[in-house]
Amino acid sequence: MTVRVLIVDDQALFREALATLLEVQPEIDVVGEAANGEEAVRLCAELRPDVALMDLRMPVLDGIAATARLRAEQPGVRVLALTTFDDDEDVFAALRAGAVGYLLKDVSSTRLVEALVAAERGESVLQPSVAAKLVARVARLPAETPQQPATPLSERELEVVRLLADGRSNREIAKTLFLAEGTVKNLVTSVLSKLQVRDRTQAALRAKELGLF
Repeated sequence: MTVRVLIVDDQALFREALATLLEVQPEIDVVGEAANGEEAVRLCAELRPDVALMDLRMPVLDGIAATARLRAEQPGVRVLALTTFDDDEDVFAALRAGAVGYLLKDVSSTRLVEALVAAERGESVLQPSVAAKLVARVARLPAETPQQPATPLSERELEVVRLLADGRSNREIAKTLFLAEGTVKNLVTSVLSKLQVRDRTQAALRAKELGLF
């Protein structure tokens, strides 16, 4: 199984270089390119990619608005933000719009491929600096007494959620904890269920609120 990817970026040279880089990866099938968010929405409807690799600052329709439209109109397409900028407003706007991950353009090719595969599975992949911003924002929220989960997290699940907060993928968590990737996937599912959240980013934020790390 390969991940069908649509590359969305207003810089033609970058799109072409990225397509060349990804097309040689056996896990990836580049199905098209778009120069702005409006074109991306249209091509996603036509080409049905698994993941739209989305720049944020583009003409006509920017990446954040395009992400919101895709979430509403084509929820089966995962959006992975790939941008030069990691300022707070871009990060939080993209995640609120529905992006499942946020990477910077200096990411390695290996990490990018892993992120695309993870995004296709619905996993949230964050640049470590972005994960740190999310945790820092939670730390600045007014103090409350959040309700602890009905079933406490195990020690292994706590290790997993701490690594989620660092923006690690399942593969990276598996390597760090010397576990099978399938085991990590099961642990993440258990964490989401116990914390009563929908995704990995919310799990990290909820765990921080609860003082679990």
